[in-house]
Order: sequence, then structure tokens, then C-alpha cells
Amino acid sequence: MNNITIAVATDNGITISKHFGRAKFYEVLYVENGEVVKRERREKPNHHNFSHHEQHHHSHHQSNQQHGFDEHSRSKHFQMAETIKDCQILLAGGMGTGAYQNMLQLNIKPIVTDIKNIDDAVQAVINGSIKNHIEKLH
Repeated sequence: MNNITIAVATDNGITISKHFGRAKFYEVLYVENGEVVKRERREKPNHHNFSHHEQHHHSHHQSNQQHGFDEHSRSKHFQMAETIKDCQILLAGGMGTGAYQNMLQLNIKPIVTDIKNIDDAVQAVINGSIKNHIEKLH
């Protein structure tokens, strides 16, 4: 894991957003030989970019599909991932199970972390100590 690109869901570029879908931006960090060599902020579509009607398009009464796994949700997740398709890892403080699974399908490893500071979390990725709190998926 010498050279990796890490996307972080954030609202301010300092802390990790507690909810992937609501985050305003991605802070993208380029890591080479264990050091952050560049960082940039990228726009991220979030739930606010989709109309209120679209946000609640899914039916809670669907018998065969859980929330976040329907085609409409999948489409939104792919739109959210479009600007980070060059990244290998995505850090968020929380996310839905559907978004998590969709990131895996796109070969982006999502990590749900309880580390609040972006720099601390990225350092934990670099040194291999980050924990993926999948119990926080919803």
C-alpha cells in the first residue's frame, strides 16, 4: 500500500462526516511511500442535490429490496462515486449498507471510522491501524 488515493467524506476539509450521503465534499489525499504528497477538495453530490421527491422515491413497502439497494438508490450512489473513481479507499463516519456495497462494486474500499480528524484517519490507513466499524452501517 505504498501509493494510494484516499477519498474522505467531509463538510469542512478537517473532520470526517458522520454520514457519507449528506457530506458536502470529498477531501482527496494522495499517498506515496507512506506520505501524503497532495490533497484536493472535490465536489460531491449529496442527498441535497437530489430533489425531495427523489430522496423519498423508494418505497418502504417493497418486499424484495431493502432501503439503499433499489435501482434508484444505486444510481445515486454511483453518481456520488463518479468523482472519486480514481480512489482506492473511501473514509466516512457512517453510511448506509447499500452505499457501502455499491462502493465495493466500484472497487472502492469503504471504511467506516470513528476517527474524527481526517489527517489522523489517513495516518491510521497508512500505518494499518484503522478499524472498519461496519456495525455502524444502517
